Amino acid sequence: MAAEASRGLLVDLVRGRFQWREMLSQAWYLVTVTAIPAVLMAIPFGVVVSVQVGNLIHQLGADSLVGAAGGLGVIQQGAPIATGLLLGGAGASAIASDLGARTVREEIDALRTMGISPVHRLVVPRVAAMLLVAPLLNILIVFTGIVAGYLIAVGPQGVTPGSYWATFGAFTALSDVWISLGKAALFGFLVVILACQRGLEARGGPRGVADGVNAAVVLSVAAIIVVNLVITQVVAMFLPIRVA
Repeated sequence: MAAEASRGLLVDLVRGRFQWREMLSQAWYLVTVTAIPAVLMAIPFGVVVSVQVGNLIHQLGADSLVGAAGGLGVIQQGAPIATGLLLGGAGASAIASDLGARTVREEIDALRTMGISPVHRLVVPRVAAMLLVAPLLNILIVFTGIVAGYLIAVGPQGVTPGSYWATFGAFTALSDVWISLGKAALFGFLVVILACQRGLEARGGPRGVADGVNAAVVLSVAAIIVVNLVITQVVAMFLPIRVA
């Protein structure tokens, strides 16, 4: 499914047959169901990172390093995982239920009978929409989490704004942002492929659709956790100083 969808996306773009309207419709739906939960998730995450790390650093007498620790924690780990979990919960369930309902109503079989590939017609626009929305959602979570951590650091914890941003800029590099965006896009790709696969494999009426949705969400979360662990280890090998 992943290989066929990727190949179909490139072919449709080259031939000028890409379904832009369907892609924009799916992207807008993903934004509407994930934007507000993303902000609500990013605020407590930024606060928790700032408080927990700040208390530890305060005992060491290095309060100014709160900015560096909070920035790395939110950008490299918190934002991509939060993005993947939101897309895996809201996005995967919506995509799997939509395609599953089409499958049990035999709409997918009708497309194949007419010589229309369900992957090109249904999967490719959803893959493109997910790849568009995932980095944007990641940026929103990064911004909200860092601002929330900053307000807690300069407020209750008494860190000066200048030292916070100085250490944040000294320890956080542009490569950290690119890694975060890449992880978010990869997580979104995993989510949409799993959701489409489970939706197109739905059998047995409404019960089959419900089982497909449940499997899509569970597998998406598990895949995100495992892939994030692998990426973190690879990044630690090549950028040990930044991670440390």
